[in-house]
Amino acid sequence: MSSQSPQLPQPGLGTSGHEGESCTDAVVTALESGYRHIDTAQMYDNEEAVGRALEQADIDREDVFLATKVHPSNLAAEDVLESTRESLDRLGVDTVDLLYVHWPMGEYDAEETLPAFDEAVEVGLTRHVGVSNFTPDLLEEAVSMLDAPVVAHQIELHPELQQDELVSLGREHDIQTVAYCPIAKADVAEIGVLQEIADDHDATPIQVALAWHYDRESVVPIPKGTGEHIHENYEAREIELTDDDRDRIDDLDAGERLVDPDDAAWNR
Repeated sequence: MSSQSPQLPQPGLGTSGHEGESCTDAVVTALESGYRHIDTAQMYDNEEAVGRALEQADIDREDVFLATKVHPSNLAAEDVLESTRESLDRLGVDTVDLLYVHWPMGEYDAEETLPAFDEAVEVGLTRHVGVSNFTPDLLEEAVSMLDAPVVAHQIELHPELQQDELVSLGREHDIQTVAYCPIAKADVAEIGVLQEIADDHDATPIQVALAWHYDRESVVPIPKGTGEHIHENYEAREIELTDDDRDRIDDLDAGERLVDPDDAAWNR
């Protein structure tokens, strides 16, 4: 099994908040639109729906980069492996391409949890490991403790929360930053600067925000979407922002989080 870090397909489809048939439909639509990176989690309670989509779509399993995440309550060493096997059963696959620590909270203990993720690679439950919602210190700790390379760090990331420190730290360690809430739950549609740039490119503000992500080295957004929005998000790859566009978007950083649990690592 190769330990070389893969290039995550750009973009991914986020499935948080999608359930049942609508989730299956969204994943099928995404795969048929050209997406090759699907992101789910035990916490989302939709792995079975994602699995049905993988079965229905006329796309070879090996062509799909599939990621899931271990729930904070399942991060004790023995629970990591057991719950991951249950995730594979729900997804209908033999292995996932990427297994994340979803949040460093609950049962997370670096010295217990991270070796279990290495074991998940060794026994073939996942090809690669990642972390999510870590602080810089916790990310450095994970890199130092894991035998397997950390290939991805998934964090909230959008024009009003640009996370430069974590993105830069990821680049230093050859870690790709996966951006959840990349369009700030569609709030970017209301930002005047993005509306103006969108007018210049015959695009939408949401597409401009995604184009900004696509432009950032080692950043992979995973927008959610249904129907035509799935196509529009994918087509944003064709937008070529100017240096001035990027500068104006960079100035939007306000450090504003949409996802901010009291027990998140940055609040401790």
